[in-house]
Amino acid sequence: MSAQAQMRALLDQLMGTARDGDETRQRVKFTDERVCKSHLLNCCPHDILSGTRMDLGECSKIHDLALRADYEIASKDRDLFFELDAVDHLESFIADCDRRTELAKKRLAETQEEISAEVAAKAEKVHELNEEIGKLLAKAEQLGAEGNVDEAQKVLQEVEKVRTTKKDAEEEYRNSMPASSFQQQKLRVCEVCSAYLGLHDNDRRLADHFGGKLHLGFIQIREKLDQLKKTVVEKQEKRNQERLKRREEREKEEKVKKRTRSKSKEHKRSRSRERRARRRSRSPSREKKRSASREKKRSPSRDREKKRSASRDRERRRRHRSRSHSRSHRHEQSSRHRERRDGVNGRSDPRRADERGSGDF
Repeated sequence: MSAQAQMRALLDQLMGTARDGDETRQRVKFTDERVCKSHLLNCCPHDILSGTRMDLGECSKIHDLALRADYEIASKDRDLFFELDAVDHLESFIADCDRRTELAKKRLAETQEEISAEVAAKAEKVHELNEEIGKLLAKAEQLGAEGNVDEAQKVLQEVEKVRTTKKDAEEEYRNSMPASSFQQQKLRVCEVCSAYLGLHDNDRRLADHFGGKLHLGFIQIREKLDQLKKTVVEKQEKRNQERLKRREEREKEEKVKKRTRSKSKEHKRSRSRERRARRRSRSPSREKKRSASREKKRSPSRDREKKRSASRDRERRRRHRSRSHSRSHRHEQSSRHRERRDGVNGRSDPRRADERGSGDF
């Protein structure tokens, strides 16, 4: 990569996609499904293992340092939980690596001579010491490159101690099996990167392997996976606690609302009871006044009813008098008519005859 490309990548990593106002870069957001979430978290195997024997090539998703900068800025304000996608990606990659390791172990078991369990344990011990020497030598080289000479010297002293232990283990392993079998190259599969390690590899070979980019890259991927799992668990616990806290707050609010409603209902009931008690405890005079006022309000209608009933009574009496007068008039007329009729016929009333006779006497 040229110096200009390095400066451009550094600016992207620091300022994000909006550093130069390029709208074409701003169209793709870091939340897009096409963006590699492992790249945003700086743990994509395609980036870590590039240039090694197990180079995976370019990732099928978008890798952009500016998008990583956008994600880092946005993650300070809220949790985006991209760790879940990264955990799934790394778990699938590590599972494939472990399957390759198991297949390599089966091939070695098929091609190499069978040895007893005791000899196999001794060979395993030699392999473990070789691995320890390789790790210490890689650590010493790293400290020397960083300028920590004293620490590097201490690590080299530990390497010498392990070497003496390794010589004893090799001697014990050599004495436990025939010389012809011991001269054969015994291989072992690295549990971290699935590479082959020889039982008789020298220190330089071991240092190159355990301090190489491939082995350290797999260590970085596995450590990053463990770290992401812990982060996911912590965030899930935190999220669950927040949910429980919000639920408790809602329940408290509902309880408070219920209490206020019950208090308001009880207050209304007490006020209604007080009103009824005041009504019952009013004095009789006040009740009489209230009844008198009600009567006064009702008096105009009653007066009108009384007047109407009186007029109706007078009308009935007038009609009754008129009927009785007409009856008496008709009776008088009929009596006169009978008298005239009797005078014409020569008949007289005995009462009148008596009246006339008494007059004569």
